Formats: sequence, C-alpha cells, structure tokens
Amino acid sequence: MSTFGGVYALWWREMARFLRQRSRVVGALVQPLLFWILLGGGFGLSFRPAGTPADVDALQYFYPGIIVLVLLFTAIFSTIAVVEDRRAGFLQGVLVAPISRAHVVLAQALGGTTLAVGQGALLLALAPLVGVPLTLSSALWSMAIMTIVAFALTSLGLVIAWRMESTQGFHAIMNLILMPIWLLSGAFFPVAGAAGWLGWAMHLNPLTYGMGALRRCLYLDMPAAVGAVPPLTLSIVVTFAFGLAAFVAAASVARRG
Repeated sequence: MSTFGGVYALWWREMARFLRQRSRVVGALVQPLLFWILLGGGFGLSFRPAGTPADVDALQYFYPGIIVLVLLFTAIFSTIAVVEDRRAGFLQGVLVAPISRAHVVLAQALGGTTLAVGQGALLLALAPLVGVPLTLSSALWSMAIMTIVAFALTSLGLVIAWRMESTQGFHAIMNLILMPIWLLSGAFFPVAGAAGWLGWAMHLNPLTYGMGALRRCLYLDMPAAVGAVPPLTLSIVVTFAFGLAAFVAAASVARRG
C-alpha cells in the first residue's frame, strides 16, 4: 500500500502541476493543430504522397500523425519536469523516500501518459470533421493504441531526462531524437513514397508501427482507406514491446543515476 500510495502521490502531482500550468496546453495541443491546418491545408492541393488512398486528402492523411505529435509534445513537456525537479531539489527528496526508483519512474510515466491521452482524446473528437468514420469500437481501440504510444514516448523521454542537467540540453536532445522518430513514422509521408534507404529506416522505427496501428484503428470499418501500413497485430506487438523496452531503460537509468 505504501508503494501504491507513493506512485499515486507522484502521479497526482503531475496532474496538479498541469492544471496550474495552462500554457502547456498551448504548447502540446494548439501547436500541433496549427501544423495540421497549415501543412494539411497548404500542401493538400500541391501534391499527393505516393501510397496514399485516392479518396484520402492531405488533411485527412496528416490527422493520425498530428494525434501522435500531440502525444509527443506532451511527453516532452512532462519529462522536462524531471530536470526541473532535480534543480529544485524535489527529486532528491523523492529518491530518499521508501519507494524504489522503478516505481518513481512508473509514476512519472503514468502521469505523462494520462496527460497525453487526455489531450489526444480532445483531438480524436475532431475525427468526423475531417471525414474519419469514428465509431465506438474504433474510438476505444484508438484510445488503447494512444495509451501504449504515449507510455512509450514518455518513458523514452525519461531515459533522456534522468541523465540531463539542464533544460536547454534536454530540448536539444529531444529535438534531435524524437522529432526525427515522428517524421520517419509515416505521419508526414508514407513508407511507400520514401527512398530506399529512408524506407528501411522507417521500417526499423518502432513508432512506425504505433502510427500504423492508430491508422488501422481509426479506419476500423474502412480498411481500404488505411493505405500501405503494417498489419494490426504486428503493429500492436511492436508498439507494446517498444513501450516496455523504453520503460525498462528508463528504470535502469534511474537506478544508475
């Protein structure tokens, strides 16, 4: 019970901090929406990436990618709190508490995941406006995939945050790693339209399978509108393994730090 209480207390602290920092909503939700509207609306009449279904326009194709971008931005804003907590002395106080470092990482990962999925759900509600036939089953499956992807991205952010001493260095590393992972996931252009070496990089990218799973779940009743993405079962397995591996790595870094 003491372990559960410690995890819950740290999780709730992330919720309270988010409610007191409303500007994080602008950074994690509004900025991806602007990207979606500007890129999807601006490029929609300019070109059509190879491998996209004929009846899916750019605005609709970018939609799942923008949901993942919301999860990504929320993971960045959530995990940067680790660096701030270390500088403020709070993290040192947590580490001497009667709770293992793995449970501290779990609480941080669950907090970031909760915030990411909550904001992603707001964007998911806009699906009918762009022509995505969202049903109850597709919405529930999409939320499940979003939860796994958010947990994986937050855990990956914690791997970096536990080793950083400054927020500037954290932002530099996150932009160097996480943004390319998102761009090479099929969010902006499909694997079928990429060059040979770039296609291999996209196939090796674990987020590609999370993106593919989200696309298949969004179009659960219209599989023809998905395009060339990995099978759903394979995508779920790889995404789950990605999340588990990222969490184990974060817990290992926290134990050594």
